[in-house]
Amino acid sequence: MAEKKLRITLVRSPIRYSWRQKRTVQALGLRKMNQTVIRPDNPAMRGMVAKIAHLVEVTEIEA
Repeated sequence: MAEKKLRITLVRSPIRYSWRQKRTVQALGLRKMNQTVIRPDNPAMRGMVAKIAHLVEVTEIEA
């Protein structure tokens, strides 16, 4: 059974948002606009993405 991963892309700038949301973006490894990272699909990542859903675009991939 293949392990699922999340492809997370930063599509909006976190500049005008709270410091917590900025820190969450940094914790995911996103630094620049349109940068994409691949992270494991687990409850911790899902929670982080849920907090900044308005800033990112998420796609599930099979790895």
